[in-house]
Amino acid sequence: MVWAFATDSIWLYLFHPIIVLLFALRIIWVRRPPGVALAWVLIVTIMPLVGICTYLLIGERPIGRDRKLRIEETKPAYKDMTALFDDRFPEENRQIEPRFRAMAALAEHHGGMPPLPGNQLTLYSDAQTILHGMIRDIDAAQQRCDIEFYIWNPGGTADAVGEALIRAARRGIPCRVLLDELGSATFWKSTWPDRLKAAGIHLVKACAIHPLRLQFGRADLRLHRKIVAIDQHIAWTGSLNLVDPAFFKQDAGVGEWVDAMARIVGPAAGALTTVFEGDWAVEGGNIRGFSQFLDQMRATSVPPPVGDLIVQAVPSGPSYKVANMSHVLLSAVLEAREEVVLTTPYFVPDDALFQALQTAACRGVDVTLIVPERVDSKLVRYASRSYMDDLLSAGVKIQQFTGGLLHTKSLVVDRQFTMFGSVNLDMRSLRLNYEITLMIYDSDFSQQMRDLQNRYLAQSVAVDSAAWAKRPRLERLKENAAQLMSPLL
Repeated sequence: MVWAFATDSIWLYLFHPIIVLLFALRIIWVRRPPGVALAWVLIVTIMPLVGICTYLLIGERPIGRDRKLRIEETKPAYKDMTALFDDRFPEENRQIEPRFRAMAALAEHHGGMPPLPGNQLTLYSDAQTILHGMIRDIDAAQQRCDIEFYIWNPGGTADAVGEALIRAARRGIPCRVLLDELGSATFWKSTWPDRLKAAGIHLVKACAIHPLRLQFGRADLRLHRKIVAIDQHIAWTGSLNLVDPAFFKQDAGVGEWVDAMARIVGPAAGALTTVFEGDWAVEGGNIRGFSQFLDQMRATSVPPPVGDLIVQAVPSGPSYKVANMSHVLLSAVLEAREEVVLTTPYFVPDDALFQALQTAACRGVDVTLIVPERVDSKLVRYASRSYMDDLLSAGVKIQQFTGGLLHTKSLVVDRQFTMFGSVNLDMRSLRLNYEITLMIYDSDFSQQMRDLQNRYLAQSVAVDSAAWAKRPRLERLKENAAQLMSPLL
């Protein structure tokens, strides 16, 4: 018995370095970011079996062979749609402040829609006002209603949105609903899918999980976008899922979720409709329908402007060759001359954004980061706190929101430019989730966003650098340990 145990130990000692070496070669071959690569090597070194099994499930970014083929089939239509917008609005770049033109070009180069003029945007921060506004738009729809969310959680006013969709479908308006399978698990298990289908509404599960196909694609790549598109002329997007905060995650111990949405009227609503059409084609397999949508767009005349805002819709996700939103965020911070104010529920940045924020503060830019005091993930909370020492030392002001789980994702540069949408400042949003962001080149709207951020600040407590430095050593150890995992969160 002792001999057998000794033999097993010898084999373990012999194979462990070989396993780690082979794994390291794989990591080098796929060229992961250094922080991510080192984190995985550390996990496999400490726990070989668990580490390798976990890596096979979520370690790389394969989107699945079938989805990859469908995405490739939609790319020509996306390219043609971008060209159509460029042809219809040839002067949009000249209206953008010169220092932001390169950033607009970067976003479009990385798969975003062109910046489009002639829009009207209204910012809302009250969930009930947002949900009832959506209901009014659905009730007034004349041609189509398209809805895309990460989470639809039944209960409260969210149910009233569902009833509005049923009313629209019964009066002959084509309605489609695209929901992430995992995020909307509660919805899919409820009676709502059958009710909507009975009314003639088309439903599709996004990023559907097929256990037998996990070897061909990750199960944790999620559709995190929030889009309501009405008649190709009105759209909503931002951070609010299709939930009533009074009925959502009440047992999480973080208070009600605090969100914001923008209502868009004008050409940018057509751009968001295009994003929905592309997602619907990929998730539902209706590639031909996307091409038909493009033909319909070509046949319609250019709508007259309804406002004077220039808005650029930028989708992002794992199907893009580069982490496009990471590049755009970095560019925005580097463009700042006076101030940058950011809000995010989850702050686990990549190295480039982390260093850009420190650099901006060190060169005299007033950098303020607003995060919730409590979040619904202990690991994320500790990982987020591990970055605070260096940020505070560089002069970044960190404010902790105490009025609930601040879920609004926003960035305002010099009160001239705003980024707003579904992207959290964490690795998952920047690299793994399908997200949507609006880039708004307007000082008035940026001031509205700053006013909202100031209301958040009024309910926040500043992190004092001296007091923060005195926190217990055990807390520091937990934070630093969590930071080792941050590239994987």
